[in-house]
Amino acid sequence: MSSNQSERIKLESGLDRLGLEVPSAAIDDLLAYMALLKEWSGTYDLIAPRERDFLLARHVLDSLSIAPWLQPGSLLDVGSGAGLPGLPLAIVRPDMQVTMIDSAGKKIRFIRHVGRTLKLANIRPLHGRIEEMTEDGIFANITSRAFASLQAFVAAVRPFADETTRLLAMKGAYPEKELADLPAWTHLEAVEKLTVPYLHAERHLVMMSLPNPLNE
Repeated sequence: MSSNQSERIKLESGLDRLGLEVPSAAIDDLLAYMALLKEWSGTYDLIAPRERDFLLARHVLDSLSIAPWLQPGSLLDVGSGAGLPGLPLAIVRPDMQVTMIDSAGKKIRFIRHVGRTLKLANIRPLHGRIEEMTEDGIFANITSRAFASLQAFVAAVRPFADETTRLLAMKGAYPEKELADLPAWTHLEAVEKLTVPYLHAERHLVMMSLPNPLNE
């Protein structure tokens, strides 16, 4: 069995364990995204060298582990980096318009390249800081994976949320201190402990909403 076949079988098994039904074409795109991430990381330093052999579990399946909690509609991925979790989610959810913003130009160039290569019509990469984002619009979901503290996250995304928006922040260990520091105007919906196939690390998903986003 070739390494490509082995990787595909492992990916299919991981998706099944996450309870995700993903068509064959989307699995092809996930594998192609991983190949591009490895190819570009040498020059663009998209992910740490020590993590390049663990892309499937640590990045792709980890990103997709939050899919069951997404609401229908649009998604804003803040501090998307190399497109995580935005790109894997866009691949498996072609019905969802995914906007990804990052302050590093090289990472946005990579996301655009992936979009062109895989012909992803549902992504919108933006170069800049979320605090300086001037585009109007309210999103159904706002995600962060390696952006900042929960307090900084909710403050930064307030202009892009209404009372129906779900905020999904991906964390490692249970973020007890960050939860205690959340502003009073933030509603904590739930903290889910995530089980990511092949990943032997603690992962949590913090889900929040802003009942009155522009009022204290």
